[in-house]
Amino acid sequence: MPEMLKYAVVMFLAGIGIPVLAALNANLGQRVGAPAAAATIMFVVAFLCALVTAMITAPSSFSRVLGHPPHLYLAGTLVAFYVLTITWAAPKFGVGNAIFFVLLGQMVSAALIDRFGLFGAPAIALSPMRMTGIATMALGLALVLKG
Repeated sequence: MPEMLKYAVVMFLAGIGIPVLAALNANLGQRVGAPAAAATIMFVVAFLCALVTAMITAPSSFSRVLGHPPHLYLAGTLVAFYVLTITWAAPKFGVGNAIFFVLLGQMVSAALIDRFGLFGAPAIALSPMRMTGIATMALGLALVLKG
């Protein structure tokens, strides 16, 4: 399998998981009566999965964790914000609606990160074709919400 196709397949599968995560955690949040408690449970399970994976694939990497720019450690805050808000909003707003706005935010953010090469990402020009693609995706999301 070509390298780019392999990445595309893995990221497609990750994309499938995001609405499933939202629906499962929203349901758990309703059952336990607190979205934050459901998010905490999810993070404990996620932490254990990540820890086991790191210990198997790169156990020595933990010795190189400290000493990097502080902003690089904020990703956990962003994932907590996502999980807490999706767990809270999805039961009231709908999983699809919530995910569609998440996708819109992702498109805008990704375009800016790529355009300016932020956070160490490779800089990718925001060509007219790319802007048309983003606008088309946003229009598609709007049509889905109208439907």
